[in-house]
Formats: sequence, C-alpha cells, structure tokens
Amino acid sequence: MGEPRLIEISPVTRVEGHGKVTIHLDAQNRVEEARLHIVEFRGFERFIRGRLLWEVPVIVQRLCGICPVSHHLAAAKAMDVICGVDVLPPTAEKMRRLMHYGQVMQSHVLHFFHLAAPDLLFGFGAPAEQRNIFEVIRQNPELGRRAIAMRKFGQDVIEATAGKKIHGTGAIPGGINRNLPIATRDAFLGQIDDMLVWAQEALALAMGYTQDHADLVGSFAAFPSNHMSLVRPGDGALELYDGQFRAIDSAGATIFDGLECRRYHEVLVEDVRSWSYMKFPFIRALGPEAGWYRVGPLARMNTASHVDTPLANAAHRDLRAHTGGAPNNTALANHWARMIEVVHCLEKVRELLHDPDLQGTDLVAKGERREEGIGVIEAPRGNLIHHYRVDEHDQVTYCNLIVSTTHNNEGMNRAVKDVASRYLSGQERITEGMLNHIEVAIRAYDPCLSCATHALGQMPLQVELFDAAGHLVDSRRRSVG
Repeated sequence: MGEPRLIEISPVTRVEGHGKVTIHLDAQNRVEEARLHIVEFRGFERFIRGRLLWEVPVIVQRLCGICPVSHHLAAAKAMDVICGVDVLPPTAEKMRRLMHYGQVMQSHVLHFFHLAAPDLLFGFGAPAEQRNIFEVIRQNPELGRRAIAMRKFGQDVIEATAGKKIHGTGAIPGGINRNLPIATRDAFLGQIDDMLVWAQEALALAMGYTQDHADLVGSFAAFPSNHMSLVRPGDGALELYDGQFRAIDSAGATIFDGLECRRYHEVLVEDVRSWSYMKFPFIRALGPEAGWYRVGPLARMNTASHVDTPLANAAHRDLRAHTGGAPNNTALANHWARMIEVVHCLEKVRELLHDPDLQGTDLVAKGERREEGIGVIEAPRGNLIHHYRVDEHDQVTYCNLIVSTTHNNEGMNRAVKDVASRYLSGQERITEGMLNHIEVAIRAYDPCLSCATHALGQMPLQVELFDAAGHLVDSRRRSVG
C-alpha cells in the first residue's frame, strides 16, 4: 500500500490566464478530490469605483487582451442605460454588432486552431513537443495559413469598428464614435466569400471529429447540467449581442425564459469558496447543488430554438440531430458548436456589409439620466454581465461582473474530477499525457481565467520570518473576511 499523493498541474497550458489543478490520490491511487484553482487576482470591481462613466467601457476591457471587445460592449450597453438611451441609432447598433461578430469569430478561430487543434489532430496523449500550433502548421500548412488569415480578418473588423484590434474605443455611452468607410467595406467584401468557405471546412472538421470519435466524446467530461444563454425575444433565435435570458435543464425543460437582462440578480446567485478567486454562480430557485449551469457555444446551441442565418442554421440542426434533439451535455461538443458560430458570425458580417446604415452619420443618442445600468452580451465563451451604479457626479459607486468563465466554474471543476477519476485512478505511474487529458477537459470550455477572478472581502496575507539557517521564527496571517 502506498502513500497518499498530491499531483499539481501548474500552470494549466493553452488557456488564457493563469490557473492550476490539484489532484489528491489516496493510498490506493484513487482520486479523492480534483479542483481547478484560479490563482491570479484582478481587482477591477474595486478599482473601477470612482472612475467616470465615460471611462468605463475603455478601462474594463483591460481585464483581457483576448476578449476585450466583449467587456467593451457590455460596459457600453450598461452605460447606455445610465445615459437614458434604450434604442441606439441604427448606425451605432449595427457598427457594434459588426464589432461583436468580428470578435466572436476571431476568438473562436484562435481557440479552435491554436489551442484545441493540437489535441484533436495529434491525440490527447501525444508527446508534449508535438501538441502546439507550430506542429499543426508544419504538418498542415494550408490549414495553418487559413487559421491565421481567418483570425486576421476578424481582428481587422474589430480595428475598423473599434479603432484598434485590442482595447479599442469605438463604443461610447449612447452610441459609437465612427462609421464604416466605403473603401473599408469593399475590402471586407473582397474577402468574405473565402472566409465563409474556410469556416465551413473548419466546421466540417469539428463535426467530423465529434462524430468519428463518438465513444470518446460521449464519455469524456460528459455529464448532465443546466444551460443558459441569451436568445432573441419572440422566436428564441441565437442572439449574441442582445436578447433575453433562457435557461433549460439537461433534458431540455425550461427553467426560465424571456427574462429581461436587468433582472438577472433575481435568478442568479454568486457563491464563493475558499480555494479559488473565482465565484460559483447558480440558479437561485434550484440551489447550489442542483442549480449550477453551463454557458458558451454549446449551451447557446442547446438553448436557441434556431439560428437566423441559413448555413449556421443547417449546422445547428445537424448538431441537435446528433443527440436526437435533446440538449448535448458533452464538453468536447463545444468545438463543433464553436465552429457553427464562426459560420454564423461570418454570415452576419456579410449581411451587415451590404447595409447602408453602416455609412450613416447619426452615431449617438441621448436620454434622461439614470443611476443604474446593466449590460449583458454573449461573449465568445458565454454570457457576460456588467452591472454598475453611478452617482450624481458621474462616478461609479458599484460594479459587479459575472463573466463567462465564472458561469462555467462548477462545470469545469466537475470536468476535472470526472477526467481525473477516469484516467488517473488506480495508476501508479502518472504520465504527462494522462495529465493532458485533464487540461483538454478545461480547454473545451475555452476559459479566460484573467477575466474571471474575484475575491470576497480582503486578500489573504501570510508573512513568514526565517532565520539565517532557514528555520521559521515567526508567522502572521490575515484571513479573508
């Protein structure tokens, strides 16, 4: 009989941000506990207080360099409400939507090709030196070229609408600060058909992997859960920029539907746990044990009644048919769903590029000032909530952010334990390839750990004093609270 062991994966690789996994094995090498720890701390909810409302859409996107547009737009939508603007001018709304579709598309392409593809193409247990984007490009040069070109297209759309590819300034409270020049529009139109062809081929690759590896996909980090996203009011279509909340259970039954974004706090509760800076949200009516849920591309495919672009809608039907119309609860199917959304975003971009409203000059609306605003959007990784209060001096007094990765926190932790139990229990020799299986489960959610970190109360602080011989002389600790 051996000794209990602690295995640590630090850092988790090929994700945005910093996290680690700890796995506790008992004396029989059985997994007792496995957790995903978020070990970095970001204080945005605190230090945004006191800043002027006009600054917020620019400041908060510094949370992340991968999905800044999502924070930029969610904050701008919240500040629209505070500025009394319920309906944007058509040019402003459509420019923001164009920006958002470019963001979702390029983020999904980055994740699928650069972060996930090495596992899918070479195998979860392939040598570590092979599992990287450089090997993907070396062995599949045309695939690599297209991946780079597609991401560049999405970033160019962001630059044209936000002013910069990263941390732009396009969305302002009440509207947008630019329109789309004809020359820029024509340049995008010259590329859009190729982008759609390549996106459909990438979709076929993701769909084929899921179907060809049905036994693996169906058992790998696969477990029932609730799902939540925004959908379009009225017909329940996929809606990435605006909409109302819909949540379903693992069998597809409705938990809530048609919920306005400003009422999110009536149905969601944020729980905290001592071992992570990331919160654990759950549906209030169901409680923390049964009320946790998942968000993101697969959750959106599960909750949406249909997709309002033809190519993506056909792909959505294929995905739903794979499970006989029931919600898909397998984490690896996120890759298939992600590529459906790439096709959808490109279809939407093409549609918008033909809209003359993008060249309009009515860019900003005004209204009667309010004290509170909530902006909600579907970011690449899932639902994103920004909630602010602003005083009479235009200074922020309250900020709460619930980001996509936070919504998925419980799901990721369950995935870690599920895969660890399946591949590590009973094994005396733990290989790097075995541990990569756990990272694959986390990557399926495309987590952005930088965005998702929070803290309750004060940061824990421990100071230890050692003498010259390395002996502990004294220690002091300030606990959370």
